[in-house]
Amino acid sequence: MSDSFSRTFHRPSSFLRAALPVYVFLIVYASLYPFSGWRHIGALPFAWLSAPLPRYWTWFDALTNIAGYIPLGVLLVTALSPALRGIRAFLFACLAGALLSISMETMQVFLPDRVPSNLDLITNTAGVLIGALLGIMLSPLLFREDRVHFFMRRWLNSGSSRVLMIPLLWPLAQIYPQSFLFGQGEILPLLSRWLSFLLDEPVDLSFMINGGIRLTAGQYWLSETLITAAGLTGAILMLLCILQKNAPRISLAALMLVMGLLSKIMASALFFQPGNAMAWLTPGALGGLTVGLFMLFGLFFAPQRIQQRIAIVMLLVSLIAVNILPDNQYFLLTLQTWPQGKFLNFNGATHFLALLWPFLALWFLFRSIYNPRYSE
Repeated sequence: MSDSFSRTFHRPSSFLRAALPVYVFLIVYASLYPFSGWRHIGALPFAWLSAPLPRYWTWFDALTNIAGYIPLGVLLVTALSPALRGIRAFLFACLAGALLSISMETMQVFLPDRVPSNLDLITNTAGVLIGALLGIMLSPLLFREDRVHFFMRRWLNSGSSRVLMIPLLWPLAQIYPQSFLFGQGEILPLLSRWLSFLLDEPVDLSFMINGGIRLTAGQYWLSETLITAAGLTGAILMLLCILQKNAPRISLAALMLVMGLLSKIMASALFFQPGNAMAWLTPGALGGLTVGLFMLFGLFFAPQRIQQRIAIVMLLVSLIAVNILPDNQYFLLTLQTWPQGKFLNFNGATHFLALLWPFLALWFLFRSIYNPRYSE
């Protein structure tokens, strides 16, 4: 390795190191979704390794497995720099990615809806290999002082680079169908499945909390408006809390919102029907968008400490409301047509993001209040 190439690895990247565990958790959730029905069928856990290759498979499945592990390979190489570089980083990334894939396939032995496959291991490992090669090639570009670090120094508050992934994940969290627009964090169904498994009897926390709630059309419209406005305001304010005043904050906030709406539109058109691309834009969602934009207009230039506290309140309001209010009929209908089967991994990954995002944002906001490194 040349001296000029070595000098590009001048410092570790907090952002990449924070993104790596999040992406690993994303793979784990996608691989083991829906986390229910665990059982032991008597087969040896590693018998699938020596089984014949599956007779029936599709290029879609293979390419999806490869694509899903390419970012892991890139992150393993770049996040561990400068501790590991070059061939050592490449070998470590391939080994770590293969071990993760083996672990996930082995755990699928105990899930009734999942089928472990040695072909999946091959394609996953191929994805890590491709990603590791890309990481090696991209490292000089990623670690150049006049590129990424220029952005980090000029636009982000001190210490905020490691949490930049939180607003970057927000548009992707909109893909999975939710009861309410921007209403992420509906965790009661997942907790119900876990409790049902642990107690060995059906548990429905959602029914226990909101089973007796009956909303009129007007009440539901107001609830949808509140959740959409609170979710939008909290998410955009969270982004503003990591940006310096000289950053193009209006442009970046607008870009974040546009990307979130585009994710919703494209997911609705792709996974349901093209004619349903805008079906999520109900009167309540439109009202929430309008109210949220007016709130942001008034809060955009407020002191950052005020933005932090209002963002916490907004996200908590949205999180509590989506868990105590009953689902609307549109949401129940979309879940019935939401693709499973070959989209199961993708479904699990997007569901994971929709569940996790508000908790990640609240973790950062609470931490930033008590740690001045994350504020102006």
